[in-house]
Amino acid sequence: MKFKHTFHVFVDNFSIAYKQLLYRLIIGIAAIGISIGCLYPFVSDFINSEALNTLIESVKHFVSDLLNGQTGTLAETSAAIKSAYGKFIELLSTRKGEIALMALLLFVVILVEKWFTGIGNYTTAVLINDKMALRADSHFLRTLVSHLKEAAVYNLIYVPLSLVYDVAVCALLFTVLFFMLSGIKYFLVSVFLFTLLMILAIALKMTFTCDWLPALVRGKTGQKKAIAYTFSRKGKNTLNIFSNFLVLILIILAVNSASVLTFGVAALLTIPSSYVILICFEFVNYYDREEIRYFVDKNTIIKPEKERALSREEFFRGNGDGV
Repeated sequence: MKFKHTFHVFVDNFSIAYKQLLYRLIIGIAAIGISIGCLYPFVSDFINSEALNTLIESVKHFVSDLLNGQTGTLAETSAAIKSAYGKFIELLSTRKGEIALMALLLFVVILVEKWFTGIGNYTTAVLINDKMALRADSHFLRTLVSHLKEAAVYNLIYVPLSLVYDVAVCALLFTVLFFMLSGIKYFLVSVFLFTLLMILAIALKMTFTCDWLPALVRGKTGQKKAIAYTFSRKGKNTLNIFSNFLVLILIILAVNSASVLTFGVAALLTIPSSYVILICFEFVNYYDREEIRYFVDKNTIIKPEKERALSREEFFRGNGDGV
């Protein structure tokens, strides 16, 4: 039922995807511009280097000879590629400091970009909660500004933890699979296992953090209580939540991959929609577990079998259902 209710809430809040799109485009363009401005002075030296140009020309000659059937010169062009590649690696080894600085700058830009997009996700969460609880159509920008402090603190904690987790898992899986299963015959096996384990790792992360946002937005708790609440598994059907996230991730990957058929145009809508539906599931899961009534559309209210009565403190704190 969670999956069904999530889809209904998503359709009811579909207009938020357009707001997410506009917000993410602004943040994305700004991030790309800053990245180019910061990295271009370093990258231009490598692009214009003799070693790289020689390597590119050698590869071009090799491909040209291969396509034209000039097999007699393949050995010579292969040797030229190896020589040019060696010189390029030698160039890189002399610029380790610059490469490390480039990597650091890129990491900082990605971190800041994720922090800003995280603020957009927090705003989306507030809009979805307002619609589920009160049927209120809140304004995106106004909501973003009014909840900026809470969103900033949340993402200041969540984004670094999430990024470190993603990088660590990706690096570990890449190292284990592509080095242990080396060779062309194992390449497809490595890619399959890498993708499978990455999807499982993402679903696991979402399972253990899915209550964080709802606890802040709907439960109106502080950061410490929200973190303790989301990582506590007491009374939570962890396996059910994990399996739902797994299905959602697979659907999202399939839909976004299919956007290639539209030359990426569909991705403009499918990517922001992916974040919206994941947040919808988090709130449906939270409402169901906390036994709170909520709207899935303007005519349908989901009521728990045993509705939990709000305490006096929750009522005056603004936790009323509004339904």
